[in-house]
Amino acid sequence: MDIPTKEDLTALSEQGEGYAVSIYMPTHKAGKDTRENPIRFKNRLQEAEEQLRRHGLKGDDIDALLAPARKLDDYRFWQNQREGLAVFVQGGSERHFLLPYAPDELTVVARRTHLKPLLPLLTGDGRFFILAMSLGGARLLEATRYSVTEVPVEGVPTSLEEALQYDDPEPFHEHYTVTAANRGGEALVQGQGAGEDERKTNILRFFRAFDNGLRALLAPQGDRIPVVFAGDKGLFPIYQEANHYNGLLDRAVEGNPEGLREEELHARAWEVVEPHFRAQRERDAAAFGEALGTGRAGTALEEVLWAALDARIATLFVPLGERAWGTFDAEARRLERTDEGPESYDLYDAAATYTLLYGGTVYAVAPDEVPGDGPLAAVYRF
Repeated sequence: MDIPTKEDLTALSEQGEGYAVSIYMPTHKAGKDTRENPIRFKNRLQEAEEQLRRHGLKGDDIDALLAPARKLDDYRFWQNQREGLAVFVQGGSERHFLLPYAPDELTVVARRTHLKPLLPLLTGDGRFFILAMSLGGARLLEATRYSVTEVPVEGVPTSLEEALQYDDPEPFHEHYTVTAANRGGEALVQGQGAGEDERKTNILRFFRAFDNGLRALLAPQGDRIPVVFAGDKGLFPIYQEANHYNGLLDRAVEGNPEGLREEELHARAWEVVEPHFRAQRERDAAAFGEALGTGRAGTALEEVLWAALDARIATLFVPLGERAWGTFDAEARRLERTDEGPESYDLYDAAATYTLLYGGTVYAVAPDEVPGDGPLAAVYRF
């Protein structure tokens, strides 16, 4: 399956009937080491069996619960892995995700799915867009630190040639899909027979039309998600003139993107956007420090959990790799810290999950990178 999205997180966070089994493990992608993948997975399933027995389940019930996961034990499946694997089983169904990083080995049996190891894919230092622009073709790619996928953009011209077919390019009534860049874009422009001013005017016309489509696509998300421009150096200032999306970064990936593979384009774009994410995280940590003591920030686990359930958290820092077991009743506002057990749940996981579901930003960081003196740090919306 693809890398999990926020929609996947929503589905997985819903508490089903019976126990939920969550398995995380690193995997090998190629070579003889791939033989270790099924062995490691069987060990994780054995750990799940032992936990389920301790929780009071009998052999037949355990077999029925884990049966969907056992179907993954297939040679072809283990030969097509990435750096890590996440498997979730509950109520007779199974979902799995191939992860672009290697998580710590972990098996959790609880009433809810354990999601915190997925947070590096969904947190505040992850999602951005790459606008790969040439005069012969345009592509829009959605990316995280670990992944990149081309996104169709409809209703806009995909090249300068298409843009110049219309007397009034805004709006375009025909529907188009951004495709892989066509060759010969520069030759097309040079062949127009126009002077430099007319050439720039035509390019600006194309870029404005594309910007209209881009803004329509990104409008539901505001201007929060950064966009990295990738294109020839001379095109970037023209696109900046046409641009009306506040998330466009000032730095660009320079050079014609037509000859770049997605992986190479993604790596170069990450070099541009990573300082932006780091600076935003530092600003959010500073905002926590300013809000602390004013009633607009918190570090106590119980207070932060209720705030997450009430959709009050704007920003949350949680310690990746640590767990705080307990049970909670949202309606009764009752929380009890416990040892890991059949009814317990990682309360850090719950706080992070609900913060994300209600539109907050979550940073899953090393414990010593959580700002303040508490186990976690939250900035409240109100």
